[in-house]
Amino acid sequence: MAQQSISPTDTLRSQPPVLTSSAPRPTAEKNELKVNLNESGSHFFKVTFLNQTWLRFNESNPGTTVISEPKTSTFDIGLRRTRMQLFGQLSDHVFLYMQFGLNNFNYLNGGFNPTASSNRKIHAFFHDAVGEYLVWKNKDYLKIGAGLTIVNGLSRFSAPGVSSIMSLDVPVFAQATVDQTDQFSRKLSLYARGQIGHLDYRIALSDPFPIQTSGAALPAYGPNAIYALKGHQKQFQGFFMWQFFDKESNQTPGYNTGTYLGTKKIFNLEAGFITQKNAMVSVPTAGDTTYQDMNLWSVATFLDMPLNKAKGTAVNAYLGYFHTNYGTNYLRFNGSMNPASGLLSGYPAGTQGNAFPMFGTGNVVYTQFGYLLRRDLFGPGNGTLMPYAHAQIANYQRITQTLGVYNIGINYLIKGHNAKLTLDYQNRPYYQASGNQLAPAGRRGQVTLQYQVFI
Repeated sequence: MAQQSISPTDTLRSQPPVLTSSAPRPTAEKNELKVNLNESGSHFFKVTFLNQTWLRFNESNPGTTVISEPKTSTFDIGLRRTRMQLFGQLSDHVFLYMQFGLNNFNYLNGGFNPTASSNRKIHAFFHDAVGEYLVWKNKDYLKIGAGLTIVNGLSRFSAPGVSSIMSLDVPVFAQATVDQTDQFSRKLSLYARGQIGHLDYRIALSDPFPIQTSGAALPAYGPNAIYALKGHQKQFQGFFMWQFFDKESNQTPGYNTGTYLGTKKIFNLEAGFITQKNAMVSVPTAGDTTYQDMNLWSVATFLDMPLNKAKGTAVNAYLGYFHTNYGTNYLRFNGSMNPASGLLSGYPAGTQGNAFPMFGTGNVVYTQFGYLLRRDLFGPGNGTLMPYAHAQIANYQRITQTLGVYNIGINYLIKGHNAKLTLDYQNRPYYQASGNQLAPAGRRGQVTLQYQVFI
């Protein structure tokens, strides 16, 4: 029997019909709101939005009152940060950066004053407003900028990128003059910054705000240093990073990423400083007014890198030493989004709610560690976990014993930093007066659940 040949036409007939559709092909999901201003995208304008909601239970420090009632504990709901950024490379040399938003908005609206004429709708403000000039096209060697900016010295946590924090919150003590002679860590500054080889640098000449404009009651003269109530001096700042492996982003002015979640291999040596002549004042004895310089500096190491790229595991670690000289016996209590409105008589001033001695003359060691578990731990698209721990350990002149504030927690990274839940427990000391010193009298705890959404 003769073998039958198959013609091209027969081959075509034997194939299943090809279905066509006018429906568009699916496009890759976008993770940013960005408008390109030229065809290559080198000129662009971008908008971001961030919201961090806190649900918190706090064991109150002794003497705490809330709306004139003594409280041993509190539960509150608040907005730790609500921000929008607007920035872009408008030409080869011109960069614009602005940030608007509010902070620490809970039922006390960031501070309770029953006699004030203000209302609860006043706390959104411009955090940053900066114009920057890139000296060499397509080279990050030198950028010169001016305006209201967080370009600070001292440490990476003095200018944190809050949308990428590894833990619940940043170590606020590193924002050394926050809301005293700055506006939520921002100052009116002229700065230069850039990257040359492995070196990332920023230096700034800042015009600090007088303490009289902080909105708080002015401190009284005494043997313990306070911010000077007379005179006005410029502030000088610098921060330097030697980057051994990958370079960190240098796009937005000043901000440092908390963790890259394994997408970069980062190991840095870091150092920074802030100095201001006659920034502080004290009266050791009657009629003996003494002005002192403020001198702050730090050295640190920062590590953030993948461990197993196939699995997506990564590690984040930081160890920093801070020398903080605010003048003789300077000490300031602070509690993030403090849930208390007052303090009974007989207790050290400023110790209500969740406050502890956050800023002071002395030495501080801060360390943190986090471990990113494997990618898609709960199945494709369902995210993963990143447990962490960090500690602030300080020896301040006015504290009789070493201060230790400890946090442990875990992030549920639903969609990286764009959507995450963070559960955090903090353990802190509280204090009682011991002459001109303060002595630890016990410890209190705080549990916080944060939901962050960012685009």
